[in-house]
Amino acid sequence: MTAYAIAHIRPETMNEDILRYIEEIQATLDPFEGRFLVHGREVEVKEGTWPGTIVMIAFPDLEQARGWYASEAYQALIPLRADHIAGDVILVDGVPADYDASKTAASLREAAGL
Repeated sequence: MTAYAIAHIRPETMNEDILRYIEEIQATLDPFEGRFLVHGREVEVKEGTWPGTIVMIAFPDLEQARGWYASEAYQALIPLRADHIAGDVILVDGVPADYDASKTAASLREAAGL
């Protein structure tokens, strides 16, 4: 099942470290079949607030996503970003192609006794 690395980043000013991070990140993704789905696009906020931007990277599965994040190559790049950009990073499993939210609601309803 496809898994995702998602980052909510709040960049301040561009500098050489950030540019180097962006230039080198793809090479860390390739061994784990990671590919950008969203990278630095402006968001259209419909509810709440969202300072900054979002990055979404897809991996074939959660193990590949974990492998990428823990890899020596990516760990070496993290300070280039983290020392200059506030943000949050998560790894998460996607849902199967046949996912039906109404089935999830039914399970939640039953578990809650509603």
